[in-house]
Amino acid sequence: MTRWIALTGVVLLGLAAVFMTEHRKVDVPPGPAALLYLIADTEQELTRMPVRFTRMSDEEEIRIGNQIALDYRYPRDKQDRDTAEVERYLGRVGSRIAAHAHRKLPYKFHYVPGRYFINAFAVPGGHVYVGEGLLALMDSEDELAAVIGHEIEHIDHYHCAERVQQEQALRKIPLGELVALPVEIFEAGYSKDQELEADREGTRLSVQAGYSPNGAIRMFETFQRLYQEYQARAKTPQEELSRVALDTLGGYFRSHPLTSERIAQVRKMIASEHWDVHPERDLAVAYIFWTDKAQSEFEARKYAHAQQVAMRSLEMHPGQEKALQVLAEAQFAQADFAGAAGSYRKLLELESTNRDVANSLALSLAADNPKNAAAEFRRALDSIKGEKPQDLQVSISGLELLGENAAAAQKLRSELSSNSLEQNAPMRLEELGWWFYMAGDYRSAADLLGQAIQQRPRDLRLGAHLSWADIELRRFSDALQVLNLAYEQGQAQPERTMARAVFLWRAQQDDEALRDFESASAAQPEWTNPRWVKALYSPLVVQSIEQMSTERERRRKIQTAWAQSRPQSRP
Repeated sequence: MTRWIALTGVVLLGLAAVFMTEHRKVDVPPGPAALLYLIADTEQELTRMPVRFTRMSDEEEIRIGNQIALDYRYPRDKQDRDTAEVERYLGRVGSRIAAHAHRKLPYKFHYVPGRYFINAFAVPGGHVYVGEGLLALMDSEDELAAVIGHEIEHIDHYHCAERVQQEQALRKIPLGELVALPVEIFEAGYSKDQELEADREGTRLSVQAGYSPNGAIRMFETFQRLYQEYQARAKTPQEELSRVALDTLGGYFRSHPLTSERIAQVRKMIASEHWDVHPERDLAVAYIFWTDKAQSEFEARKYAHAQQVAMRSLEMHPGQEKALQVLAEAQFAQADFAGAAGSYRKLLELESTNRDVANSLALSLAADNPKNAAAEFRRALDSIKGEKPQDLQVSISGLELLGENAAAAQKLRSELSSNSLEQNAPMRLEELGWWFYMAGDYRSAADLLGQAIQQRPRDLRLGAHLSWADIELRRFSDALQVLNLAYEQGQAQPERTMARAVFLWRAQQDDEALRDFESASAAQPEWTNPRWVKALYSPLVVQSIEQMSTERERRRKIQTAWAQSRPQSRP
């Protein structure tokens, strides 16, 4: 009789779990989310009830959590001081919130670098992880507090510990012999009730720690907006990666409770608890993510936005080398040469021995005002406190050459030609050759670049520079040979493509020239900026690009007029 009663109880429990699962069903499109729902619903409802009768000790939970944390090898592609700063910041904010948790565990807070890791999760015993992608979405420390509070409550209310015991039940392994578990089972999220509980109590923790409850609401709203944006078909590989990251989120914003339901819960608590919705405090490490965003925008050739974001980052945290570098490069790409020179000056004050920064400053000054560039460059170097960059003879001689004082450049040319087999000779020959090109001495430029390429015959970038001089000297076959080699090797960068476009245009092969012109301009928008082209290339190149641009617009107008004149087909 006892066996029948036990069997009946088990059947009733199973039917109850199925009933609850059916009534909590959420429509999910095919994709990674389906697996997350399966983990968070089916496994949770079928295994959680027996677990409640046998709760593990804090000591055992801490031991298991420490082993999981030890075995978790999250991506470490950013071993720099920014990563260390973010992790310290997480520790400060997390400790402030954890002080109000019910369970006094050894809480530890970890930063997971990775732009597409838009998630946070907790493992048993007190380890909380926050991803770079999620932090980058935040504007305030209050949003971070809500996220950390949510994760602490998954630990504080034994959600993580129950998940361990579920795995023990499924694997039929004694708890003391349970090997380290994969973190994926904790990333996947929990049941609807547990997620709402973590929202509710996590917000309470953050409020007790002095944060605004509005942080939780804004975090939910931000994620919902971004998720809706990424529901549209991704247009680039980067957007596709972001969409995959969003699709695979489990715990926070898209697990089981609807975002509207979670926001409504927090607002109800604000009203019932009479919480003060005070202004939120800035996210102290936001500048790190703005700088990364500026870098991404620059790489996407969105120069104006890159400049705007870099300046925003520098306003919050002045003196960042990376942000200044992005700002200077974005200004230069937009032909704001004076602005770029100013940014490079500031960068040189921070990196006084950086030769590359000094050379970039020299080029910016030359592009802005070639006649006075040498004097400005010397003043910039004289203002450096401490050690100065070395080996700047090429840039100084080149700037004097542009100022119509060729003596130093000619002397250096003779020295380099005599010592062309030295280790750094090809690089210095190339640099000096380009200064001669910018000064309009194309024969000397071709000679120096030719010597450099003899030392590095496979250097296609060097070959592209030589091709510009060859075009000026009407050595078209030599230029075409180098440029075609780049295409054959699959290294047709925008500069090489534009050089070939100019060559083809001068050879009156208009259709082929316009195809290359279109390709180079799309990949590197600087080519459509006459001021940028004029500052760096010869009058012949400027003229050719202007003519190609005019012809392209003429053909586009003809094509548009022809398309509009066609009779509309009837359905």
